[in-house]
Amino acid sequence: MATTTTWAPELTRAAASRRPRWRPGALPALGLVVAGVVALWWTGTPPAAGATPGGMLASFGELAGLLASALVCAQLLLVGRVPWFERAVGFDRLVAWHRSLGTSVVLLVLTHVALMIVGGSLLDGLTLWSEVPDVLARQPYLWPALVGTVLFVGVGLSSARLARERLSYEAWFAVHLTVYAGVYLAFAHQLAGGSHFVDSPVARVLWILLYAGTAAALLTWRVVLPLLEHRRLALRVSAVVPEAHGLTSVWVEGRGVATLGARGGQFFLVRFLARGHRATAHPYSLSVVPRGDRLRFTVGALGDHSSAVTHLRPGTRVQVEGPFGRFTADRATNPAVLLVAGGAGVGPVRALAEDLLARGHELVVVHRAHDESGLALRDEFTPSPRLRYVPVPGRRAQLGYDPLDPAHLRALVPDIASRDVFTCGPPAMTQAVVRSARALGVPRAAIHHEEIES
Repeated sequence: MATTTTWAPELTRAAASRRPRWRPGALPALGLVVAGVVALWWTGTPPAAGATPGGMLASFGELAGLLASALVCAQLLLVGRVPWFERAVGFDRLVAWHRSLGTSVVLLVLTHVALMIVGGSLLDGLTLWSEVPDVLARQPYLWPALVGTVLFVGVGLSSARLARERLSYEAWFAVHLTVYAGVYLAFAHQLAGGSHFVDSPVARVLWILLYAGTAAALLTWRVVLPLLEHRRLALRVSAVVPEAHGLTSVWVEGRGVATLGARGGQFFLVRFLARGHRATAHPYSLSVVPRGDRLRFTVGALGDHSSAVTHLRPGTRVQVEGPFGRFTADRATNPAVLLVAGGAGVGPVRALAEDLLARGHELVVVHRAHDESGLALRDEFTPSPRLRYVPVPGRRAQLGYDPLDPAHLRALVPDIASRDVFTCGPPAMTQAVVRSARALGVPRAAIHHEEIES
């Protein structure tokens, strides 16, 4: 199979007509959920609860627990591949909201536990250390809640930057799966002992519907529909091609690939159904605009999973979800565009260049690499009147300067201030390009970036 490709402007233009649009319905929906929870707490809390400090603290502890339980459902829905959410917000923003809500959920859970213990100790006239075993002995259904709390905190800690730097994606994903057990335990605890549900059949039914609806959405869009799509597409690996040091292209073929509507710069969640790959799906960007029944992903060896793609065999079945991402040609507003790629970021930049050329833009592609051998796909950036390819190999220590600092970037692209700037690569490189572009007068709205991390 040939490893070079040709531009396909007609496919690019057709895909561009299906670009997602911002729809501001998600935030109001989240606000309504929070307001509903507060109303449930307010109407179900007796006035006598605020008569004593202990009662007041315990009551606010119940509110924190209710909010945490509702927000964890929202958090799961944000990454549940629900089409309405993705059309309204976009996958990248959904992931950012998911992370922010995760922090809020953990803090609310800890606040709930702390207030319930302090409030209970005041009401029972016990020390803090005596209150915990006493309440666990009197209310056995709190044991599942304790286990659920530990799971929530564990998942939260695993998402901290320090932990992510030390955990493989597979280990991090395995820890995150335990959140479903935590959700179930918290749900069971609330129905068994939550004062707002024990005494109110209506509240109980509404709470069950909230959790049942969340579970149904997750099963539908994360399990059932992907399996049906997998069966329809019948994707298989057709070739594995080494491109450069640490970079490998995986070609995938199947039926009806064109119906996916993917564009240059987007990514899929890819699961190779082979030993060592089945457990997790990883985000891999397209490195060519899809044509016919073929996809190509150019993968950098950034972790255990991505390093192992070199051992995939032709015929391996592949499951994909997507496409996702807004690193696309329709975001460019200027006729001239600067693309800056580094490492595995050359894949999405190469596909994006294809789309931009088809739309009539004039391009400069700056390609950073540690050395000449790292300039993957360089032969596919064929120079033309509308495309100038600028390879910049060499480490900064060897060069004696940073080729992406404002002065040197302006020397490479003198008219940068009048261009849109797209950059994709390692975080440090991406941040350097963004800083330099801003210093050289590029408006913030004209800078578009994605980072490649392990």
